[in-house]
Amino acid sequence: MFSWIVDPNAWLALGTLTLLEIVLGIDNIIFLTLVVAKLPENQRNRARRTGLLGAMLMRLALLTLAAWLSHLVSPLFYLGAHGISARDLLLLFGGLFLLWKATTEIYETLEGAEEHIVRRTPSFWSAIVQIMLLDIVFSLDSVVTAVGLSSHLFIMMAAVVVAVLVMMGAARPIGNFVEDHPSVKMLALAFLLLVGFTLILESFAIDVPKGYIYFAMFFSMAVEALNLLRQSCAVSERK
Repeated sequence: MFSWIVDPNAWLALGTLTLLEIVLGIDNIIFLTLVVAKLPENQRNRARRTGLLGAMLMRLALLTLAAWLSHLVSPLFYLGAHGISARDLLLLFGGLFLLWKATTEIYETLEGAEEHIVRRTPSFWSAIVQIMLLDIVFSLDSVVTAVGLSSHLFIMMAAVVVAVLVMMGAARPIGNFVEDHPSVKMLALAFLLLVGFTLILESFAIDVPKGYIYFAMFFSMAVEALNLLRQSCAVSERK
């Protein structure tokens, strides 16, 4: 079981998988940040930890069911010449949910700023359920990628655990930063719209390279970072 410890290729696989899990978890962190932000201040840290731990356990469970995952791509029924599988349905409903969630958040943010609408605060466990259910959709690609890159179950599980620990450390500062900067929050909601639309396209076998999406996200964040830096410098000069 632990023979991989002396295998350099195994360590390379572990590092690659960990990095992939972290990168593919960016959209998960964005969604988690927006859901947790609606909870009372004293529940947010616990919700982040509980949601990410639950997500980690689900990913580990999916890894142990690698053979079952292969059946998710088998067509359940056909729409014309296109076969619809369980994976397609998961991606479709996950994408629709993200579109609904992001659109609702954008509307409440804009209307709340203008009309001071009081929003209903979700319960702690409803937030956790939302985080865990969306993580199933978000983790499908990363789990399938992990299965394809390594044949060692322990390496795949270790990569997931390390990635989730990194996400736990990053979730709070990212959440605080997003809440303190409304323009960044709107940008994050736009990312969720993009991810939701991409999931819907993938459910209909229209492949959208992930590299394009992540490049757009990082480029937008870089532009926003420059804008925030400019605003900070302008404030400093006025003082």
